[in-house]
Amino acid sequence: MKKTDKPYGAYLGILHEELVPAMGCTEPIAVAYAAAKAAAVLGCAPDRVLVEASDNIIKNVKSVVVPNTGGLRGIAAAAAAGIAAGDADKTLEVISCVDAAGKKKIADFLAAGEIKVKKIQTSLIFDLAVTVYNGNASAMVQISHFHTNIVLIKKNERIVYQNQDCDEINTTILTDRSILNVKNILEFAASVLPDDIETLIQKQIDYNSKIAEAGITGDWGANIGSVLLETWGDDIKVRARAMAAAGSDARMSGCELPVVIVSGSGNQGIAASVPVIVYARHMGVDKETLLRALVVSSLVTIHQKTGIGRLSAYCGAVSAGVGAAAGIAWLHGGRFSEVAHTIVNALAMVSGIICDGAKPSCAAKIAVSVEAGLLGFYMFQKGQQFYDGDGIVKKGVENTIANIGRLGRDGMRETDREIIRMMLGE
Repeated sequence: MKKTDKPYGAYLGILHEELVPAMGCTEPIAVAYAAAKAAAVLGCAPDRVLVEASDNIIKNVKSVVVPNTGGLRGIAAAAAAGIAAGDADKTLEVISCVDAAGKKKIADFLAAGEIKVKKIQTSLIFDLAVTVYNGNASAMVQISHFHTNIVLIKKNERIVYQNQDCDEINTTILTDRSILNVKNILEFAASVLPDDIETLIQKQIDYNSKIAEAGITGDWGANIGSVLLETWGDDIKVRARAMAAAGSDARMSGCELPVVIVSGSGNQGIAASVPVIVYARHMGVDKETLLRALVVSSLVTIHQKTGIGRLSAYCGAVSAGVGAAAGIAWLHGGRFSEVAHTIVNALAMVSGIICDGAKPSCAAKIAVSVEAGLLGFYMFQKGQQFYDGDGIVKKGVENTIANIGRLGRDGMRETDREIIRMMLGE
């Protein structure tokens, strides 16, 4: 693929849109971002707040620790953090620079302010509106479709900004993901100029490796990464799973380190990258090979998630674990046949894992998903594979990925509703 070819620029654009730094689970951070932006528009300290959120946002914020808050959880904590100590200009790193004084401000605001949370009336999976008040003055910020996509800003009920296409995703905002396919992903990975990706991918390596190291050396969540190493030893196949799980261990329990996300999720960003990095270091490959392998893992993850959607009852760790296995296949010299069969084999095993919100058990789901990805790769190395007609597996990797998209987007819609009802005690 040449740099002058249209897919080259599109694939590079997708990477730059998706591989962005975020501190903390992205749904609570989106709440903090909207709240910080609303407070800035209001122009003074709010005395009360209304957060309206779609079911999937409520699901993903309910059980996760919001970083830099002293261990607080939930939507009210995220909103308070954004208002009392956030910097909206930092978008998904909105609360990355909170000091001890900032944490006290957050606690004081929670104690003194009135924060109401309710479901938003919407047909969108991702929809969030934060309204802040001071006396009769008010400001509202609405984010829809993805975590930084502000579609409406009001001050005192007057519209100051509106995306006219807020009911549908404006295709001019993001590069068209339908251009993605495994064959072209691999062609792009093989031909992309290192200078075009090095800064972006190096940040992915640095950030996600650091939080994985913090997870494996610290005491975070259920310590899935440490349990794996202590139980099954330091074999590379175990270590790849353990380090990815450890990154999630830390992140889900409030570690104050940023990650580079994929498809709107830090857990997916960790799962898609850390196993590839661990394998690359074990194999002693050169830097350029690692950069290209991470392009493969990231784009394969994004490709799967495009059909499913950013929020679903389908666990995104599966897509990322499969993406990581594709990158590991690349590290071993695999190209289309090896990568395609790795993807299909892995998807045949673990496509039933549900998403029941962000919380410590996400680390275990990452470990299981990476294990399935690795098994899918090693199966093909041994001449074994799953075939067309084995459940939802179809002939051709794109057909299988399309089935997974249908399953996650359409088939699990009622499952998602039931999960949310269970989590909310309804």
